Amino acid sequence: MRKTKKETFNPFNFIIFGGDGDLALRKIYPALFHRLYDGQITPDFQIFAICRRERSLVEFKKSVLDFISESGLEFGKSDMATVFLERIQLVQVSDYSPESYSYLKSALKLHPKAPSIFYFSTPSSAFGPIASALKENGLIDERSKVVLEKPLGHSLATAQEINSQVGAAFQENQVYRIDHYLGKETVQNLMVLRFANHLFEQAWNSQHIENVQITVAESLGVQSRAGYYDQSGALLDMVQNHLLQLLCLVAMEPPHKLEADFVRNEKLKVLYALRPFSKKNIKTQSVKGQYTRGKIAGKSVSSYLEDIEKFDSKTETFVALTAFVDNWRWKGVPFYLRTGKRMPKRYSEIVINFRPVAHNIFPSGEEIPANKLIVRLQPEERIELVQMTKIPGPGGYRYKPIALKLDFVDNFKERFPEAYERLIMDVVRGNQTLFMRQDELEASWTWIESITKNWKDVQMPVVLYEAGTWGPGQAVMIDDHVWNTKGYALD
Repeated sequence: MRKTKKETFNPFNFIIFGGDGDLALRKIYPALFHRLYDGQITPDFQIFAICRRERSLVEFKKSVLDFISESGLEFGKSDMATVFLERIQLVQVSDYSPESYSYLKSALKLHPKAPSIFYFSTPSSAFGPIASALKENGLIDERSKVVLEKPLGHSLATAQEINSQVGAAFQENQVYRIDHYLGKETVQNLMVLRFANHLFEQAWNSQHIENVQITVAESLGVQSRAGYYDQSGALLDMVQNHLLQLLCLVAMEPPHKLEADFVRNEKLKVLYALRPFSKKNIKTQSVKGQYTRGKIAGKSVSSYLEDIEKFDSKTETFVALTAFVDNWRWKGVPFYLRTGKRMPKRYSEIVINFRPVAHNIFPSGEEIPANKLIVRLQPEERIELVQMTKIPGPGGYRYKPIALKLDFVDNFKERFPEAYERLIMDVVRGNQTLFMRQDELEASWTWIESITKNWKDVQMPVVLYEAGTWGPGQAVMIDDHVWNTKGYALD
């Protein structure tokens, strides 16, 4: 069998603002290391970890090594780990003055042939000032790229302001707004599943699909993100980016070709077609919830208020929405979006619920359960097609639903790359297909603000739910892959 030629890249400078932060340690450094270990990048790149306070380089590299080892102890003990750590420099940048950037400027001059990738792993309020400081210090050229972590602002106005500030230093084709959900293997496979299989594309419309359910459930609470989370809540933290991007990939029309702007044009059309919320439907088509004390896996867990150390908060840790895409393909098909913290288990999946057969010819006379296409994003990435199958034996035509499974872990034995590995390599190669364009971001905020505005206008209540349950009673799961979809009326 012919081996696929592995893509390799020229040297580059990778500059991480917030380089000693949690995201950089957990995701960015391990992603870069594994691409080096796998031979996709060569050891002549440089990493500059930008920190606001002084740190010990030895202790910092030990922290990086610990997170590399978490993905497999053999990785942390490998010779390549030593090579990787040698590529890292710590750079203290305490403010946005030319003096603070002088060392970085001098260090980058030693590698003039390597393009610079600036990764902003900081609060989005710092994006504009950092971009401005880079420009003023002459550190940006036509080869430079910038990666922006979510969330980009907390409203349409703040997102536009951040985009304007970053846009004063970088061109739009240099900007990569990252959403790690789009780097997951099963999310990638959605494109192949839909557009490379005649069977599914022909059935991918309101004539054949009854509803679509997109769920991101988390068993953890707010952890160390209490300050940020209480200002955003589940709607802005998860729906505005992750769930809306998944909805776009499910609902989009086939792009003319698999190139960045063709794909993003189709996603933008979906966002424009999303039906805005109003005072008339906000209470029947949305739920806000907040977890109280409960038990998960037999262990008692604290309430949200205890986690954020406050006596009162109206911030939602659970949100359920009924969304509609008003176009020819999806007219009348509800898209149920749900996300919540302190659920019984952690998982993310998309369920396409097809319509039942029109008439049952079999003796039972009961309605035959409909087919489902289940796309599990995490933790065990797989795709299942649930279909009716006859139960073996002489007992007549008895049937039950059986899942045909494509399990990525079982079928592909090699190590499964993390989403950040794929996305960072896309930045290096200059492929923006999986990154949001500015008009996409603004369209998503416009729809989200139809929710936040009407929640405020009707004084939408926050319904309490016990930690370790599937959320408020109005939006509970009724079996492994079906939630209550009868509406979310609170009365």
